[in-house]
Amino acid sequence: MANSPSEVNAGDSHDLRTLLSSPARDFLLRNDGEQVKLDSLKGKKLGLYFSAAWCGPCQHFTPQLTEVYNELSPKGDFEIVFVSGDEDEESFKEYFSKMPWLAIPFTDSETRDRLDELFKVRGIPNLVILDENVKVVNTNGVGMVRGYGVEAYPFTPERMKEIKEEEERARREQTLKSVLVTGSRDFVISRDGNTVPVSELEGKIIGLYFSVASYKPCTEFTGKLVEVYNKLKEMGENFEVVMISLEDDEESFKQDFETMPWLSLPFNDKSSSKLARHFMLSGLPMLVILGPDGKTRHPNVVEAVEEYGVVAYPFTPEKFEELEAIARAKAEAQTLESLLVWDDLDYVLGKDGLKVRVSDLVGKHILLYFSAHWCPPCRGFTPKLVEVYKQIKARDEAFELIFISSDRDQASFDEYYSEMPWLALPFGDPRKQSLARTFKVSGIPMLVALGPTGRTITTEARDLVGAHGADAYPFTQERLKEVEAKYDEMAKGWPEKVKHGLHEEHELELTRVRTYMCDKCDEEGLIWSFHCDECDFDLHPKCALGKEENDNTGEEEEVKKEGGEAKEGWICDGNVCKKA
Repeated sequence: MANSPSEVNAGDSHDLRTLLSSPARDFLLRNDGEQVKLDSLKGKKLGLYFSAAWCGPCQHFTPQLTEVYNELSPKGDFEIVFVSGDEDEESFKEYFSKMPWLAIPFTDSETRDRLDELFKVRGIPNLVILDENVKVVNTNGVGMVRGYGVEAYPFTPERMKEIKEEEERARREQTLKSVLVTGSRDFVISRDGNTVPVSELEGKIIGLYFSVASYKPCTEFTGKLVEVYNKLKEMGENFEVVMISLEDDEESFKQDFETMPWLSLPFNDKSSSKLARHFMLSGLPMLVILGPDGKTRHPNVVEAVEEYGVVAYPFTPEKFEELEAIARAKAEAQTLESLLVWDDLDYVLGKDGLKVRVSDLVGKHILLYFSAHWCPPCRGFTPKLVEVYKQIKARDEAFELIFISSDRDQASFDEYYSEMPWLALPFGDPRKQSLARTFKVSGIPMLVALGPTGRTITTEARDLVGAHGADAYPFTQERLKEVEAKYDEMAKGWPEKVKHGLHEEHELELTRVRTYMCDKCDEEGLIWSFHCDECDFDLHPKCALGKEENDNTGEEEEVKKEGGEAKEGWICDGNVCKKA
């Protein structure tokens, strides 16, 4: 079950005995069977921990909470009470054996159920914080512990406000030492295990490399960063990289770090998560650049390193302006050959396995289709695209489509490509990475339209195919204006609202949509619907008005044949798979 904050209001007060006892019990349990009287909790702050052995996120969170609890235990003013959601006593006992705090006995299901209902627990893990007067002060203890650990104690809104103010002040007053030095550590480590004082890095340009060894995008980027790092060292540049590993397996960390030429924070360093917050980590890999003064020069240069390599150094605003100017000039000069010809790689694959020269495609309208067999939205979109491809090809031979695969192996590529009637880059072709960078492909399926000169018309052709089908071709602004005019013409003479016997509750309003299912004839419709938003009810114009009144039915049917919509690694969400 996904984590979700309790709906209990902060400030609600409770009686300790009424809350945690039952008529037959005035104690809580430790995992060794010891009974602890409820009275011993008077005057203490409490955390009610709703969790269960079967819950994956709970299993991951419990060790974090244990670490925080053990640090706070010497204070003697904080206790946690486990409220189990386990389904059998054996699972409860095994899970509770890993916890150093107290628990409601498993046998007291009545109290556990009552607490679930009282605190409206809709998801676990859930940690409700009560102050020494048994007043609710926080219903999202899990979020605070995950984000801030023991620093969040006593887990109140006031403490949260203090933390936010401290973080803002730290960003304003940032120095290299404030970033890398802690109360117990003033050094970083090299891959041979030696310590390097942070003071030796003063005055250098520093790259803070947030990474997880076991995450493929990080391992792929590491190779590129090693190349750039070594070149800068050869050039004598005053540059250093410090890895901030978020890996939770020490052996993986060691094996990964041994392959790197730079420095790192020690494994599992407590400041790692704090630095992730400080620099607002939004994804991995991430490479933050600090200037010689220790201030943040750029929040993330991963894309720049991937696209430009050592040329992006020293990552200043002036350098990025220069790179943007180069990119604009490159786009202006873009041709099909500049995109697809790399030395002896001057071809794409045809359906018969023969090589099709890029030079034979010059002067045609080209679609580049970024897709993969493992991606459900891609598999949903491909059949629609096949239909659209055949319709466009039937009326214009100066058109072609090239499949650019993100499949994981040759067999998957072959199986998926067998469903397609067009051309393809060979599986594993190095041109794929360059094309993905050029068109900033962050999610698939993605469809890029190129004009006869090789210049980019749009990177959003997938949406245009979904909305207009083959009618969108050749995907220019001029054509889209014509399509819109056609749709407006189609609806001329139709009323804006109608009443219909199949839906007497509300009037149906003429509405522009992409696709829908008609609630009268159960056939797909698109572009125009007589629609009730409140009831999610749709009728084709021909069904709403009657065929004799719908003079434009033929045009709608023509658009319908040409149209289509994508349906329902990377993370696949809705109708796109994005890089995690």
